[in-house]
Amino acid sequence: MATESTRPLRSAQWYRGNERNSYLHRAWMRRGTPGDAFDRPQIAIANTASDLTPCNSHLSEVAASVKNGIYEAGGIPLELPVVSLGEPLLRPTAMLWRNMAAMATEEMLRANPIDGVVLLGGCDKTIPSLLMAAGSVDLPAVVVPGGPMLNGTFRGEPLGCGTHVWRLSEEVRAGTMSQDDFVASESAMIRSRGHCNTMGTASTMALVAEALGVVIPGVAGTPAPDSRLLQAAHASGRLAVEMVAADRRPSTFLTKGSFANAIVALAAIGGSTNAVVHLLAIAGRLGIELTLDDFDRLGSEVPVLVDLLPAGRFLMEDFHRAGGLRAVLGEVRDLLDPDALTVTGTPLVDHLDDAPIWDPEVIRLRRTPLLAHGGIAVLRGNLAPDGALIKPAAASPDLLRHRGRAVVFDSIEDLRARLDDPELDVDPDSVLVLRGCGPQGYPGMPEVANIPIPKKLLEQGVRDMVRICDGRMSGTAYGTVVLHVSPEAAAGGPLALVRTGDVINLDVTARRIDVELSDEQLAERRPSATTTAGFAQPKRGWERLYIDHVMQADTGADLDFLVGSSGSEVGRESH
Repeated sequence: MATESTRPLRSAQWYRGNERNSYLHRAWMRRGTPGDAFDRPQIAIANTASDLTPCNSHLSEVAASVKNGIYEAGGIPLELPVVSLGEPLLRPTAMLWRNMAAMATEEMLRANPIDGVVLLGGCDKTIPSLLMAAGSVDLPAVVVPGGPMLNGTFRGEPLGCGTHVWRLSEEVRAGTMSQDDFVASESAMIRSRGHCNTMGTASTMALVAEALGVVIPGVAGTPAPDSRLLQAAHASGRLAVEMVAADRRPSTFLTKGSFANAIVALAAIGGSTNAVVHLLAIAGRLGIELTLDDFDRLGSEVPVLVDLLPAGRFLMEDFHRAGGLRAVLGEVRDLLDPDALTVTGTPLVDHLDDAPIWDPEVIRLRRTPLLAHGGIAVLRGNLAPDGALIKPAAASPDLLRHRGRAVVFDSIEDLRARLDDPELDVDPDSVLVLRGCGPQGYPGMPEVANIPIPKKLLEQGVRDMVRICDGRMSGTAYGTVVLHVSPEAAAGGPLALVRTGDVINLDVTARRIDVELSDEQLAERRPSATTTAGFAQPKRGWERLYIDHVMQADTGADLDFLVGSSGSEVGRESH
């Protein structure tokens, strides 16, 4: 049983007393609950389970274990279905709905008689949206990540979820793999419940959430079918009750040092660039100043220790077997903030003792890293005044310094119409530029930045080129891709002014991305009618609200009126 607090429960504002409204609240919620139920901590289980979010479809089973832990600790569990965002299916892009999911979850937690919450997420946007909500409502909260699926294999070879979709589809386009073989691999890719088994955004955000301090240390990365995930869910339910008693809210333990630890972890695991935009948004909800420069300053010199697809060879089941995140963080312990706390109330670094690496092929020792300097590189220049990102671990080393002629596409539709045209004027040294894919321009900043290689170049054996986009790319993807260009073209960024034939310079070491045009030449240009025709112009609904208020990628692409916290207080009664 958790230590009882002398503080009145927040839920008592609904249930305590004998006046009409208290009677009404209790009567409608009683329905067989114990007589003292309304004197106990009320713990919501914010559950993103959905059959249309297949990566999260098992979370109701996880929720059952959370309930048992809450009951055991003396609390009352209350399952609360929240907006679920399935990456593979949602159109036009799941990212369009991240802020809506965060807003809806925040409001439901605030509006209901809740004292604390357990957050169940897995697929890419679900953990970020839940943490954005938790940061704004500031109730005691702990995350239970849904976990990765088991390793897939096809004809004896490992099959990485997501990554091999990109690779195999390119081989089909190149004529080196048959369409029949490609389709045959489909049923082998998803072996079990759980999210992508590569170091994509889902795995990255689960691990980064643990490094941030909002997951019980040692839990993130546990495979979805592993019974130890249910054990961890039970423990998280117990912990949520303890956190209420201790008044351990996000604002009481998440600090700039917590985010520094998350950035170090992101670099060491070779994690997804999408974590940058999510961490910026979460920090914004907490009022913590976090910038793109923090990612470069804290992460660029951190060695990549995890040999996992898409940057390496192995998959998440191997990562868990090899020791998981605690083993990785143990290797870079000296780079971590020693004072940053976790949901347990103790520092993250205190949980890194006795965390050996069991397989140094999967998790490298610091003296033999996969890459000596990994992390996320932040580029600036006259193409990205407010910054752009590149993931060196996923890029071709020989392309990290490159000069080439731009081949420009004004929208994803323009790209699809012209990319494989045999008459397209493109060569292996060209720089592919795709615009109109930022937060406003698409809208929602889709994962299209890993532009396919033109078919005629694939047939020549080309498998990577420099690509530039104001959108994102899947964490499961790879290649020499400059993405999150800010400001985006639709917001008046210089990317809107680039023309086919302009020469572009990329120098990752110097952290530069430039078009060889003077400031005066750029100032004389205006976006073409073709360019602006590709920008989204919705008239109503969420898309209209989103475009009017979304911020740029360099600040997290949250809505401007959602930044910060409103707390948990609701002053008015509904009856």
